[in-house]
Amino acid sequence: MNTLLIAIVSIAFSVAAQFALKAGMSSTEVREVMAQPLALRTIVTVFSNSCVLGGFFLYGLGAMVWLEVLSKWDISKAYPLVGLGFGLTVIVGLLAGEQVTMLRTAGVVLICAGVFLVSKS
Repeated sequence: MNTLLIAIVSIAFSVAAQFALKAGMSSTEVREVMAQPLALRTIVTVFSNSCVLGGFFLYGLGAMVWLEVLSKWDISKAYPLVGLGFGLTVIVGLLAGEQVTMLRTAGVVLICAGVFLVSKS
């Protein structure tokens, strides 16, 4: 059970990373520079955005935590848990005001059901 909790923490870091990256890439400054031809200024602006940096930090933190999971479980058991990130992302997205269709919701439910089945094996 402890390893499952650690896996969920890692997945939560990854989900938080996605939303941080989205916030950074949606900022006015980044959107404006992305509308221009690719240049050194584009790269500097994107990679100096605090939300983008925070997103990368959260991904790194999630990966470090994930190493603990991999040290305890077979990859064939651990990796399908990453699918729970889809469910958590939809929930956070709904809370953030994103539009989630019934088809997308059904797909995420199927993914989570698959994760459940794998966890029982």
